[in-house]
Amino acid sequence: MTARYAVLGNPLSHTKSPFIHNAFARQFHDDLTYDAIETGLDGFADAVHAFREAGGLGVNVTVPFKVEAFELADTARDAAAICGASNCLKFVGDEIVAENFDGVGLVRDISANLGHDLTGKRIFFAGAGGATRGAVAPFLAAGAMSVTIANRTVAKGRDIVKRLGDRGEIHAIGYDEVTRGYDIVVNSTTTSLTGKKPPLPMSVFEDAALAYDLVYGKGLTPFLEDAQASGVGIADGVGMLVEQAAEAYLWWRGKRPDTAPVIAEMTIPLT
Repeated sequence: MTARYAVLGNPLSHTKSPFIHNAFARQFHDDLTYDAIETGLDGFADAVHAFREAGGLGVNVTVPFKVEAFELADTARDAAAICGASNCLKFVGDEIVAENFDGVGLVRDISANLGHDLTGKRIFFAGAGGATRGAVAPFLAAGAMSVTIANRTVAKGRDIVKRLGDRGEIHAIGYDEVTRGYDIVVNSTTTSLTGKKPPLPMSVFEDAALAYDLVYGKGLTPFLEDAQASGVGIADGVGMLVEQAAEAYLWWRGKRPDTAPVIAEMTIPLT
């Protein structure tokens, strides 16, 4: 019987998840389908239940539904419970189980694929949404010295500090407080989707070795352009996307795909 999976989000016109999971399935000759389901902003829960009732086995979740996915689940595994957000659901018997692979995917891409040792590093995030929530604990677990989160609404960053402060050194600040002193600068806002950039001063890149934009497939975004002009190494989110998808595939199917050929096929020049 064909196994059914999907990604749910809004918007989804840019999603590469079906391409990635179908590529993984070909590696193992797995019989499955993977669809993109764009749901209304108030229709996420209904869409999940409808997909499950139609025989679906699991879904990936993207913006803006990661917190709602966590709240919808009956059970949450550690990574989802830690950050209060989920990018992956699995249907097990009568239960919906939540997990979050965003953080481990990002950390794996930066450390294993891009070769940046995170031990003792100072990490900066622009944006305090679900992606940042999911990434803070994995960075600290990988040995990062500190994580600083800048957001227009500082309270959102402080909520992450409150939730995860016992994991390590975390700071929440406003964009007007950003200066320098970070080794890795991550843009986890959606500004690059519309050709804009977060309100960061150029000083944020002064001590950095890497600037990483979670948006993928947009080439040299304004954020990455500023970083490159500052002499900083740059990367977009394609590696994170593929690595978190591989973790989801492993959870769903019990086998981890080879990510390297998929990343290579999807990577476009950052020019």
